[in-house]
Amino acid sequence: MSTAEKAAQAPSGAEGGGAAGAPRRGLAARVVGRAGGGAAQALLVLIALFWLVPTLGLLVASLRSNEDNNADGWWNVFTKPAQLTGESYSALLDKGDFVDSFWNTVLITVPATLLVVAIASLAAYAFAWMEFPGRDWLFLGVVALLVVPVQVALIPVAKLYGYIEFGSFHMFGSVTGVVLFHVAFGLPFAIFLLRNFFAAIPRDLLEAARMDGGSEWTIFRRVIFPLGGPAIASLGIFQFLWVWNDLLVALVFADTGSQPMTKWLQSQMRQFTGNIDILAPGAFLSLVVPLVVFFAFQRYFVQGVLAGSVK
Repeated sequence: MSTAEKAAQAPSGAEGGGAAGAPRRGLAARVVGRAGGGAAQALLVLIALFWLVPTLGLLVASLRSNEDNNADGWWNVFTKPAQLTGESYSALLDKGDFVDSFWNTVLITVPATLLVVAIASLAAYAFAWMEFPGRDWLFLGVVALLVVPVQVALIPVAKLYGYIEFGSFHMFGSVTGVVLFHVAFGLPFAIFLLRNFFAAIPRDLLEAARMDGGSEWTIFRRVIFPLGGPAIASLGIFQFLWVWNDLLVALVFADTGSQPMTKWLQSQMRQFTGNIDILAPGAFLSLVVPLVVFFAFQRYFVQGVLAGSVK
């Protein structure tokens, strides 16, 4: 038999398990390959449900009386549904200081979010597409500010606020002071995030707009802002959540008249054993608003997160 005939009769690498065939997948590769199956999805759903158990417990505790909460655990409501009542929310909303703290939270969070988004969008466009002396060094300075912790600036800024007075207005202890602090420390990350996103926009779009006689403001408004909508929305969600849930800055710079809900709830925890009927509904109300904001803008958030991976 000739050499050619022997080669034709010999089993191929794929059929005979030779070296030319596809390599056998290891255990780790097979586990990863099956990670998208139904079992993995069921496991993720189970983990998500366990993750929501504390939120469910907070909701149930807020709908029970103080006596019931002190007597047994919140899970007993499933066998005693008559314990559910809305009296805790009614009593909480009758407290004028809590209502004031809620509106203070809104007055702090909304301006701090809008100012950071507006200023960071304009600055990011300038760093990404405008030529001016020292641009790169200024951007490096902005990046360097990312590593500065908030705690470092608390005492210096508090002393600075103490000197700022206009008649009866005092910067220290005011809503304006809290807003400006959040804006100052939110801008470095916001500029860094949006600049990297804006820089990935094709240059041809901007050049075409300039050839049509568009100014820098027109280019930003009609080209950059619509294309950067997902990233801007993601930044807005992050900034809103950070400011809404902040406690440290409020403890330092807000007084009784300008305190947000986080500081009000913290002050109530000094008597935790006796007022869980106030803390539970207050904490749940402070949780609901961020959840509503997140789910309302979830589509834009996902688009902004995935924007860098689908160019």
